Amino acid sequence: MTLLIVGATGTLGRQVTRRALDEGYEVRCLVRSLKKAAFLKEWGAELVTGDLCKPDTLPAALEGVSAIVDAATARATDSLSIRQVDWDGKVNLIQAAKTAGIDRYIFFSILDSEKFPDVPLMDIKACTEKLLIESGLKYTILRPCGFLQGLIGQYAIPILESQAVWVMGDTSPIAYMDTQDVAKFAVQALKVPETEQKSFPVVGARAWGAYEIIRLCERLSGKEARVSRMPIGLLRGIRRFARFFQWTWNIADRLAFTEVVATGKPLDASMDEVYKTFGLEQSEMTTLEAYMQDYFGRILKKLKEVEYAQEKAKNKKKKVAKDGRTYPKF
Repeated sequence: MTLLIVGATGTLGRQVTRRALDEGYEVRCLVRSLKKAAFLKEWGAELVTGDLCKPDTLPAALEGVSAIVDAATARATDSLSIRQVDWDGKVNLIQAAKTAGIDRYIFFSILDSEKFPDVPLMDIKACTEKLLIESGLKYTILRPCGFLQGLIGQYAIPILESQAVWVMGDTSPIAYMDTQDVAKFAVQALKVPETEQKSFPVVGARAWGAYEIIRLCERLSGKEARVSRMPIGLLRGIRRFARFFQWTWNIADRLAFTEVVATGKPLDASMDEVYKTFGLEQSEMTTLEAYMQDYFGRILKKLKEVEYAQEKAKNKKKKVAKDGRTYPKF
């Protein structure tokens, strides 16, 4: 089976690519820049240039493809808007898939997207789900709600560097999952007929609140966090301001996601039946505690090595100064 992975250079897409290659699939990645995607080629994937927003580039990319894994989404820094990539682009891709007779289509949506029609990305994800369901393709929709990888920049690094950790007060707890584990579900869906024509939540073992994560990071790092509260009203004001400028529309649309976590309702779902259907074991998934413990363990070990090397160099300089001797340079 040959897979076409869309969004393969992203945080999730690269993990899907890695997993599919490890399991022996022939993997083709649709990319806009061959240079930025060079690491995928080094892994063993075939690269094909194309753009979701340029439908004439898609037929060639789909030749010989059996299944699509769609992990593409607009980034806040993209020149293209969320609507252009996540809606117009997906319409192009789904239509091209139907024309090419693609057998399977795995789509990454967001948990509870249908409940937030006023949040652009959530509304677009919900509409894309409907489009895919009505397309006639053999689809599987996976609905994560947050990735462990994002917590490093949001919590771990600021705490280690004694910088402010920004929180919005009593925000919704989120059941984060490692992107490597999410990738397992995507690849497994290709093997399990029972996943066809269905949607599944793909979330972590439990939902974590912001202050719970901060306390965990404090314990693992041995450092106290500098917590700063960000009023939701201020974020709404920044979002409205960002909408005035075209080049900040993506940022404004991302800020709209704060309306999701501002409800205070947990972003979580039962995974018991999901694990049974996919034939995967929850015990094999990475927990938030284990992920953070591994990260801080590696970072603190590295910091100790750097401190030791610096202390060793300092002592060497002191010894040379004490001897009062100079040596020729070669």
